[in-house]
This record gives sequence, C-alpha cells and structure tokens, in this order.
Amino acid sequence: MKSIVLHHVIFCFAIPCVWTLASTTCGGAYQSCNLGDPTKLNVHLVPHTHDDVGWLKTVDQYFYGANKTIQMGGVQYILDSVIPQLLKDPSRRFIYVEMAFFKRWWDEQRDDMRETVQSLVQQGRLEFILGGWCMNDEAATHYNAIIDQMSLGLQFLNDTFGVCARPRVAWQIDPFGHSREQASLFAQMGFDGLFFGRLDFADKELRSKEKRMEEIWRGSESLDSASADLLTGVNENGYGPPKGFCFDEYCSDDPIMDDPNLEDNNVEDKVKYFEDAARLQAGHFKTNHIMMTMGSDFQYSNAHKWYKNLDKLIKYVNAAKDSNISVFYSTPSCYLYALNQANKEWNVKTDDFFPYADSPHQFWTGYFTSRPALKGYVRESNKLLQVCKQMEALTQGFSSSGKKQAKTGTVSSQKLREAMGVAQHHDAVSGTEKQHVANDYAKRLYKGREVCKAVISTAVMGNPDDLHFCDYLNITLCDFTQKTDEFTVVVYNPLARNVPTYVRLPVSDDSGTFTVKDKLTGMYVGSQIVPVTQPTLLVRRNKGNADSELVFKADNIPPLGFSEFSVIKSNFSDVYKKTNNKGFHRRVRGGDVTIANEYFKVVFDGSNGQMKTIANIESGITLPVMQQMFWYNASMGNNISLQKSGAYVFRPNSSTPFHCTQDGKIELEVLQGDTPLVQEVVQKFSDWAWQVVRLYSGVRYIEAEWTIGPIPFEDGYGKEFISRFYFPLQTNGEFYTDANGREILKRKKDFRPTWTLNQSEPVAGNYYPVNSRIYTNDTKTQFTILTDRSQGGSSLFNGTLELMMHRRLFGDDAKGVGEPLNETGQFDDGLIVRGKHFILVDSLSDAAKHHRLLAEEIYMSPLVSFYANVSTNDRRSFESFPKSALTKSLPKNVHLLTLSTETSDGSVLIRLEHQFQKSDDPTYSQPVTVSLKDIFVGYEVTSLEELVLGANALKQDVVRLLWSEAVKNNPVPSDSKLHFQEPFDVTLSPMQIRTFRMRVTPTK
Repeated sequence: MKSIVLHHVIFCFAIPCVWTLASTTCGGAYQSCNLGDPTKLNVHLVPHTHDDVGWLKTVDQYFYGANKTIQMGGVQYILDSVIPQLLKDPSRRFIYVEMAFFKRWWDEQRDDMRETVQSLVQQGRLEFILGGWCMNDEAATHYNAIIDQMSLGLQFLNDTFGVCARPRVAWQIDPFGHSREQASLFAQMGFDGLFFGRLDFADKELRSKEKRMEEIWRGSESLDSASADLLTGVNENGYGPPKGFCFDEYCSDDPIMDDPNLEDNNVEDKVKYFEDAARLQAGHFKTNHIMMTMGSDFQYSNAHKWYKNLDKLIKYVNAAKDSNISVFYSTPSCYLYALNQANKEWNVKTDDFFPYADSPHQFWTGYFTSRPALKGYVRESNKLLQVCKQMEALTQGFSSSGKKQAKTGTVSSQKLREAMGVAQHHDAVSGTEKQHVANDYAKRLYKGREVCKAVISTAVMGNPDDLHFCDYLNITLCDFTQKTDEFTVVVYNPLARNVPTYVRLPVSDDSGTFTVKDKLTGMYVGSQIVPVTQPTLLVRRNKGNADSELVFKADNIPPLGFSEFSVIKSNFSDVYKKTNNKGFHRRVRGGDVTIANEYFKVVFDGSNGQMKTIANIESGITLPVMQQMFWYNASMGNNISLQKSGAYVFRPNSSTPFHCTQDGKIELEVLQGDTPLVQEVVQKFSDWAWQVVRLYSGVRYIEAEWTIGPIPFEDGYGKEFISRFYFPLQTNGEFYTDANGREILKRKKDFRPTWTLNQSEPVAGNYYPVNSRIYTNDTKTQFTILTDRSQGGSSLFNGTLELMMHRRLFGDDAKGVGEPLNETGQFDDGLIVRGKHFILVDSLSDAAKHHRLLAEEIYMSPLVSFYANVSTNDRRSFESFPKSALTKSLPKNVHLLTLSTETSDGSVLIRLEHQFQKSDDPTYSQPVTVSLKDIFVGYEVTSLEELVLGANALKQDVVRLLWSEAVKNNPVPSDSKLHFQEPFDVTLSPMQIRTFRMRVTPTK
C-alpha cells in the first residue's frame, strides 16, 4: 500500500497550483505589517471599495459602468485608477474583495499590467480580502453553495498569484445579519479573522459601551474550538469613513485644503475632527489599535482624489503637536495581526447575529423570503451543478488515468459555477435587488444549467443532445413525456448511499395504458395515474395540456449511480391491470378524510377542510394539528414609525394576520387509487392559495405542496403570506432553526442571548432565517417542517410554527433598492410561486436522526432525465458507464459533499462531511472512518493530500493565529488525533468537513 503524499513543493495539478506557505516570503505577510507606535493610539486606514456583484444594476452594467441613470458605479475604472496610485507611493495600500469582478478585469489586462499587479500583490500593497467569487448572503444561502463560491474565487487567486494572495481575513461588511455557520466555514478555510459592518443597533450600542466590538466567535458546538473559532470584529462605521472624511466623487465632504495663503485653509479643523473621531471610536475598542474603512460602494474610480487627501490626513495628524495618535495606511490583515500581538483576552460568542435591525421598527427579516421563486431556482440549480461536477470527475478526471470514458469536450461546469457564485451574493439570492437584476441572475443560471445538461448528457450518452431534461415537472409540463410513446427514464442519485424516490411524469391519459419496467431487472414496476390538480392548471395557465401524471417509485437508486425505467404507452391490458391503477377524485362534502401510509396517518376535518390530526404510526404519537394560511398586511408606515415593509424589511401593520379563507372553511378534494402509491388531499384556501398534502407509500414524511399567487393587489394592501401550524405542545416560546443547512440554533421568542431585547416589532422581531428546517418540541414530541428553499420562520405562540412563503408589496423600505417588491411574472398579474414543505411528527429520540438524512435527500434529490428508446448499438457510452461509481455506499452519517475536477490530468477534489452534530444521535453522532482506497468502481486511490476547506492550501501548511479567551465556554475536545489511521482511511468527527486532492489509477 502506498503512503500518503505530503510534498513540501508547489503542486500544479488537481486544482490549479496549491502553493505551500513555505515557498515564498510575501510583503503582505503579517511580519511586514506596520504595527504603529505602542505608546499611541494607532489608526489603521484601509482604502477599499465595496462592489456589489449586482444590485441596482446587473453584474455587467456594474463592471462597465453602464446604465448611469440608476448608478454611476463602474468597477473596471476603479481598478484602472487604483493601480497607478499605488505605484506612486510604496506606503499606500488597497484591498479588493470580489473575484467575479477582479477576474474579468484581469482577463482584459496586457502582460505589462499583469506583471505590475503581480508585484503589488507580492509586496502586500494590493491585498485580497475574503477572496470569494462574491460577498455572499448569510441567511438565504446553503453551506454547499457558500463553500463552492468561496472556493471558486480562492482557487482563482491561488492559480494566478500563489501564496501571497491567500486571504487571511474574511470581510462580510454588507450582509444583513450574520450566521454562526458562516464563521465556522471561514475558520475551516484557514481564515484568522472576520470583520463585518451590520449588527442590531441595540447590540452594537451595548458592545460599544462595554468595549466588546471584537471577540472570539465560536462557530460550532461540535467542532473543536481550534477548528471553528474566529476572531470577529464589528466595524465602527459599517464600512464607510468617519463623518467628514469621504473623499470620493460621490461624496460631498470638503477636501483637505492646506495652502496657508488660502482663506479656506481647513487643516486645523480637519485634524481636530479626525482626532475627535479616532478617540471616540477608540473608546469602543479594547486595544490601542482601531481600523477606519476609507471607502464605500463603488468608490475609487478617481483614486487620485482619495489618496491625495489621505496622504495629507496622515501627514498633518502625525505632525500635530501633543497628539498621541499615529495614522498610517494598513489592511484588515495587518489590523488583525496588531490585535493578536496586543495579547488581550477576548470574550467568546456562541450564538449568531440574527435578526438584524438598524432601528426599533426596522427588522431586516423580510429578505429571508423575498423573491421565493429565485430562491427555489438557486437551490435547484445547485443540485444540477453538483451532478455536473460529479459527471466531469467521473468522465474526465478518472478517465485520464487510463480508462477510456466519454469526454465532455469543450462544455464544462464553469459557466454554472460562475452563475451560482454570483447568485450567492448578498443582493442576489437574498431577493433584495431590482427586478431587472433578478431577471439577469435567473438568465445566468439558465445559461449555465443548459451547458451542464450538455455535460451530463455527454457523460451518460456520449452526445450532448441525447438526454432530455424537463425543468417544469413541478407544474406537470414536459412535452417529451407527453408526445413520446416509448422512452426511458434515467434517474441519477448524487448521494453516496442508496435512496428511493418517486417519479412523476406528465402524460395525456387518452388511452390510459402505461407500463413501467425496470431495465436492469426486467421487472414491471407498479405505477399510478393521478389527475392534474386544479392548482397545477392555474399555475401553468396556457402552458402545456397534460391531464394526468404517471407516478412510480424508483427504489434503491445506487450511490453516484443510475436506474433506468422504460415507459411504454400501449394496449397491454393484462400488464396494465397488474401494474397501473387510476386514481379517482371526489369532492368531500362532509365527514372526516383520512390518508395514511406505513408511517403517518393524516386526518382532515370534513366540516371545515382543515388538518385535524397527525399520527406517527411507528412511535404511537397522535398529535392534534391545525393548519391555516394567513397574510400579514404590509405596513406603509403609521403614526409610530414611517417604516414600510419592503424587499429587506418585514413590518406588518398588525400582529394578527388575515385569513385567506373567507369563512374559515377550506374546500377539499381527495385523490386516491384502489392500491395507491400516492394519496393526495387538495386544499383550496382561496383563489390564490392552494395546498396539496401527499402521502407516498413507504415514505417517512408528509409532503405539503403549496401554490401561492397571483397575490391580489386590487384592494391596495401589500401581503406577506404565511402557513401556520397549531399543535398542543408546551414549547415555552422556544424553537429551533438551522444555520445554512447545517448546525441547529435554539431560538426564544422576544429574547437575545447577549443583550436585553426591548421588542418593538413582535412579529418581525421574532423571525429567523430557515434554510432547511424549523422545529419545536416538548419533553416527548417534536414537530418539524423541512423546506425546499430558504424562508423566514418563527414560533410566535406556544405550540405553533409558521413560515413565510411569498410577499408582494406596494412600498419600498428605503434601504436602497428603490422599488417595491412587486413581482408580476409573465402575465403581469402577480407571480405564482410553488414550493414544498415536509412535515414530521416524531419522538425526540427519532427526530434528529431522521430529519438530517431527509434534509440531505431533499437538497440532493435524484436528477431525472429522459431519452427516446434506441437500439443498443446507438447507446454509445452509457453501457460502459458504471451504474454506480462507488463500490459501496458510504455510512449514512457521511455525505460526499464534493466530487469535482478542475483539469483533465486525473486529479480530483473530494470533500467528505460528517453531517450529524455531536448530540443528535447515540450512533450517528460518533466519529466515523471511511476508507477511500478502493471505493470507486474500476479505480484505486493512489494519493490523498488534505487541503483547507477552500481547497487553496495544504492543510498542514496553514497555521492560524492563536487567541486567548477571557471566558472559557465549554470547549469541545480536540479532534486532532482523528486523522489518518491507515494511508487512505479518513476519520470524521461530528460536523467535520475534510477536503482532499485525490489521484486515482485504474485497477487491473
């Protein structure tokens, strides 16, 4: 057995050039930082620009400076202007953040400019901070997409500039609240610190008084503190300069006028104002170092003006008599290093920074739900991207090691990677952009998706056009399945363990005879014809004419593998009778309605159509449950506050929402077959609010498919639409939400763990981001809702949970976007949105175990595609493509998070994740060891090199700064010994993600 390769040289394979820290001495390293004068107050001036990757203008418009009627910003001119100014004075510094813009600018530069920039980076005068493709949102983003977008930017820097460009500080200055999981991911990427600009106004006021603007943020309850701790600081002025010292073209502050012969000479005043601002800021911080952010949105297109005035400011403040202030150009990295060298003890924070409010009636909790269709599209596109990257690795990375496989040619996942990277921006998936920008984000995703479909088709079939994909199966729209009498359904499982799934295909039930056959076993598969529901007809309008859906179960789809099912429309009546049954539907006019499978029984009240009880058959728990759909009346301002509800802010006029139903009664339809695979109850709450509650045979959840819209606007009220569940559990105002799809945080109504909350908005002030799940419980029973996209949610009363699903508003909340959140959709009468909630009632002992696995299956559900049946000779590569790429399933608590390749030389990037917290389950929460030696069919792993989470440095070469805690807060035992027991054995502790560069070779 070969040993693990752990070279101390520069590697340029697998991912582009992973550089070791020992290879170069950089001018930007901590050791070359100016740490000021220990006897003075040291002011670190940080010249910077904040460049939104789309917001009021599209990404392209921001880069080129187009569409000036909206905003003047032009990123290319900023970089063009800054570089010459840095060359004029070696003391000057500048930081840059968003790689989506920088790479575009870099690609346009000539060799001489590239050499200049390389030199500035090596000297530390141009420093990259954060280094992701964008500055991602922290509420509506899933951890998988966060890691991908960060890796995309970090690997570009690594490939282009090497170790000197590796960011050491995370810079989240503009997102609207901050997630604990985000801090944990940054720590695992090797960052030493994090600075941000926005936190609750009351929290900031208290921190300022107590000099707690900087502290250690413990990002995980499960990981050891060395892996998940991050020194985190709040910027005094958000990310702008102190008042009076903005010297950009956008600013109205006076320049420094220093000619002694002029009447308007203001040097003395400017120095005094600056000293006052510095001392005021210093009173909020713990050391004799403070950082001032000298820049803001799209500033420095005239860098000469900025630097000329900053040079003067430095000169005159430092020359002032009896001044104890030292001012100099710096970077966030150098400021962080100064804090580290101060040898202070720091408090420890274990919760998060949600929700964010910048005044008593301005809670930024609306964006947790804003633009729900875009949020759903981003989530679905991530799954396609992961499949696309897996296909590239299995056909390019593996095949280049010796075994001939289908090549994807010139098409690649890069276009969708970049589109997904842009979509994670804090004004993209957040839903806080202008409408034309939201359209642009969706278009970019669409174009990337189309390329990835070609990648998948080429990998599977040998041709980019042979596989057909139907993006609108959720609204029963697919011309291919309707118009083709004989075809094959390909179901691909991107998870590393066997999973079942139900397939639903639009069909025209004119003959009523469909047969489904498993092509591997040759066995007929039971199926069911279900009529298209009324809400589906409403949402698809004039698109498509399928009157039925063919439903069948694809069981035990192999890990990283395919199952194939032949669908034939024919007159085989005997086979049809055995394998297919028609659903019937009847309108319920009285009497309770019950649907049940092996796991759950759901009863609906026949008198009012409401859900009545949910019974968990396994545990014997029967829980009375009532569900209603409501809408909050969106505020347009009142005598208490002029604040309106908008894309960012959620502010209802009243804590009591309006019923969607006129008389409290919900119309019901039931769709059931004689031996049903699926049972459905269709609920009509109003003409614009529907829900279909489903139970599938053998499936351990209750599916609730909601359809909302067009939200009526004629009455003059903006509406924020919620689904609320009531159940008799004594929950003490406590509930739980996930952080970016990973660890769970406890919430409590009207409570913040680190300061006393004076609640001014009893609804909006209790909303939290829900990325994958929300639940509450008593001592025995847990009620859980899992989501298919990010939403806002809460528990406003004991024994309730609610989720906001859709919003349509008249007002703008005056937070910058400048237009109401009024999505009209294709038909200009209000966007219709469809999504799913997955409902579970469990005992506490079963809840965490089942729900984590289910959340994973929802997020990475199997990908369904089709091809017209052809002869074996025409199948090209598919027959040689393994039905499963893995020789065995991974343990259930291990998730194959990433399998991708960046080049075609045979090296592969792989991430393995322990997806349970330490307290979730007695079995699944234990450390687990996986051998990668022979896990891939036809290949053996010959080398593994462990990287940091961002895949831009060898883990062994990244040594993070150490910090001293003022308060010990339940430190978690170190997992430092849980590494390689055998050369290819990987051990994972709870919540740990490990990243490797892997080389494989074909087995004999």
